[in-house]
Amino acid sequence: MRSKPVIPRLAAEDDLNRACDHYLITAGSDIAEAFLIEFEYVTGLISQFPELGSPRYGFESDLSGVRFWLMKRFPYMIFYVEAEHGIDVWRVLHGNMDIPAVLGDHE
Repeated sequence: MRSKPVIPRLAAEDDLNRACDHYLITAGSDIAEAFLIEFEYVTGLISQFPELGSPRYGFESDLSGVRFWLMKRFPYMIFYVEAEHGIDVWRVLHGNMDIPAVLGDHE
C-alpha cells in the first residue's frame, strides 16, 4: 500500500506548537522531543492506514469522514480526514478538552 502525504492545517500546527511548548516548560526538551517523535510515528501510520482511526467524534460532531488516533504515551488525539490528495490533519487535541465543541468550530 502506498502512503499518502500528511498535510496539517494551521490549527493542527498551532495545537502541536502549544503542546510542545507545554512539554518544554513543564517536562524538558527530551519529553517535548518524544512528543514530536510519537506524533511523526502516528502520522506515518495514518498515512499508510487511514481507516484505522476511530470515526467516533466525527459521528458525534456530524463531521463526515473525521477520524482520530489516540497517542499512546501522551494524552493527545490526532484528528484527520482522508482526502484524495493526502491525509488532512485537522487538530491535535488534549483528551481533557471538549472535543465535540472544538471540532464543531473546525473552519
